[in-house]
Amino acid sequence: MYSLLGIITVQAIILCGGLATRLGETAKTLPKILLEIAGKTVLEWQIHLLADAGVTTVVLASGHLHEVLYERVGEVYAGMHIRYAKEEKRLGTGGAIQNAMKQVDTSPFFVLNGDILLANFSLREMLARFHEEMAGVLLSVHVPDIRPYGEIVSDNSGKIQAFREKQPTHRAGYVNGAIYLFDRSIANAFPKGQEVFSLERDVFPFVSNLYALQMDADWIDIGVPERLAYARQHFSAL
Repeated sequence: MYSLLGIITVQAIILCGGLATRLGETAKTLPKILLEIAGKTVLEWQIHLLADAGVTTVVLASGHLHEVLYERVGEVYAGMHIRYAKEEKRLGTGGAIQNAMKQVDTSPFFVLNGDILLANFSLREMLARFHEEMAGVLLSVHVPDIRPYGEIVSDNSGKIQAFREKQPTHRAGYVNGAIYLFDRSIANAFPKGQEVFSLERDVFPFVSNLYALQMDADWIDIGVPERLAYARQHFSAL
């Protein structure tokens, strides 16, 4: 067993190729990851988070509005080296990661959804949690109402026992924070011969050595207008 806190190079994939239909006109002509939150784009907030954990290169798994994204971001953005893994058709979360992994040279590597904001937390804690027998560490976020999210059930060691789809009962719990630290061996669980598949439905249920890192910090999914508005208000105070 070993800790990765002293690792020299880490890379990351950011999933940002979605249509962002729930945001309506707000993201019709601008990729969601370039929306402004308190004077910075979502991508800038994410790069700051990743750079703190030693990430040197980010691969943007793009698709919808790729040309706009490339024009605005280029190959260096907020001090971070940027690569692109453009999908020519909708690949799903798993397929997008599989496609982007062709440009990832390190193991482990981070994966983030492009609509996640996180404050008062360091991704170095995920590196400290990661050990060689793990396929990955998933950030598990405490929320007061689990209904909009997928719940993660883990044991006392953090090993994930179950993933539960959106639950109907209003209660607090730990949900999938959509920030992951994966060993390259995660690819062994990808459906063979498939380009299009879901990470959550087609991969996670079939991996036995996934672990959750539970945290209680400022975490916001900006995928719907009300949460985007809340993020703009909340992060302006940071």
